[in-house]
Amino acid sequence: MKERLIFHIDVNNAFLSWTAVLLLKQGYQKDIRTIPAIIGGDKSKRHGIVLAKSPIAKKFGIKTAETIYQAKKKCPKLEIYPPDYKWYYKQSQNLFNYLSQYSPQLEKFSIDECFLDMTGTNYLYKDYYALAIKIKEDIKTKFGFTVNIGIGNNKLCAKMASDFEKPDKVHTVLKQEIETKLWPLDVGNLFMVGKRTKEELNKLNIYTIKDLAFTNDKILEKKFKNQAKYLKESAWGIDNTKVTPKSEKTTSISTTETLAYDHTDEEKLKDILFRQTEDVARELRKQKQYAKTVAVVYKNNHFQNYSAQAKLPHQTNNTKEIYKLVIEIFNKSYKKDPIRLIGVRLSDLQETKERQMTLFEENYDNEQKEEEIQKTIDNINQKFGKSIVAPASLKIIGNPKSKRNLKD
Repeated sequence: MKERLIFHIDVNNAFLSWTAVLLLKQGYQKDIRTIPAIIGGDKSKRHGIVLAKSPIAKKFGIKTAETIYQAKKKCPKLEIYPPDYKWYYKQSQNLFNYLSQYSPQLEKFSIDECFLDMTGTNYLYKDYYALAIKIKEDIKTKFGFTVNIGIGNNKLCAKMASDFEKPDKVHTVLKQEIETKLWPLDVGNLFMVGKRTKEELNKLNIYTIKDLAFTNDKILEKKFKNQAKYLKESAWGIDNTKVTPKSEKTTSISTTETLAYDHTDEEKLKDILFRQTEDVARELRKQKQYAKTVAVVYKNNHFQNYSAQAKLPHQTNNTKEIYKLVIEIFNKSYKKDPIRLIGVRLSDLQETKERQMTLFEENYDNEQKEEEIQKTIDNINQKFGKSIVAPASLKIIGNPKSKRNLKD
């Protein structure tokens, strides 16, 4: 069996770097990566938050997710630039298209990072470290921004390696390097170990990844239950998950949005969920799949995550049916707290439906008509842009108190 070899490519300070590239292309005289600058919401809104910061802004103590008001207090000369998500998406796609020439096994991990499975390409590339250096330099020249590349024998180690010294670096954590490169690190640096988990590990006198690797399994199981196995295996650099290209059928489809400022207005949150439902349902139809389970996920202003889910009566990829359940979940699960991130996730995906008729059969002659309408909407939106057209009744679902008398 061939030994796996994985690259993890991570754009350095993506939103700020991509904005800098755009501004320079437009003739802007400053490279905002070299001045006190942040990417955030409208600077006229005191409650906008910092989405990204320049290295100089970081020296002033400015932190991601704090308010722009707080950031300006730390650095009065701070320059604020709004995010441009369309441009970010374009840069992301250009990067992934470039990287796919090195391996067809590319998994998008987020808008600014991905995994490349290089296993079995040794007949093409004799020196993987040299190849990573070449890729890094080519990206800098071709696109104008820098990346870190981590190399490992699995996704976990590649991801950990790319998080070492930044920016514009290549690092390795191969299986023979676990003891020297992984174990000395603070346990909080282990992938997927958050602040609370670190605090609980520290209470058990576990401070380094090595401490975790040699902790008795029963102690971990008592404290962390099902999470214990993941923690122990990760400490030993074990990860058997595959690099899954986007083109393959996925087990779930999700989208989340970090908000420019904390939201408590339920109607605004429902509007965001409306857009997100359109996106995930459209992707579901594109993959020719149907979902059974719908979830709404939240992160509040204290960075606490929570979620709720429910099952549909039958598998569907119909936007209206999914959004109806999204709103039901939201109405039952939202805790009235300030929301910093919100999203929709579809799971239990299948390629067939349990039954043919939809929940909304009274509004249409038959299911075929409904699917043709949805297909037409998808085609229009694909041609002219997302969400140009949507059934009017979707808004009524989210806001039943609306005074508008809209019909499909």
